[in-house]
Amino acid sequence: MSYQTIEEILPKQLISEIQKYIDGASIYIPAKEKTSWGAKNGTRQALSKRNEEIRAAYQSGIQIAALAEHYFLAESTIRHIIYRKTGS
Repeated sequence: MSYQTIEEILPKQLISEIQKYIDGASIYIPAKEKTSWGAKNGTRQALSKRNEEIRAAYQSGIQIAALAEHYFLAESTIRHIIYRKTGS
């Protein structure tokens, strides 16, 4: 999340109105629509693709230790990805 100053976004009249309620304090304004983690920047999709590659490699006979080394993950993480019942 990046921060912007209110002067960059809102007109002076609206800033004055907000200052009647919150003068000098920081506030957070949530987005109208919530998106799931990683949906905006593609992280979720990239991890899902990686996990599918790991499952396919395991099914083709590559050992868990080799997968862990290749993907720089712990063997327990590889096991979790392989044996997880959901497709993510």
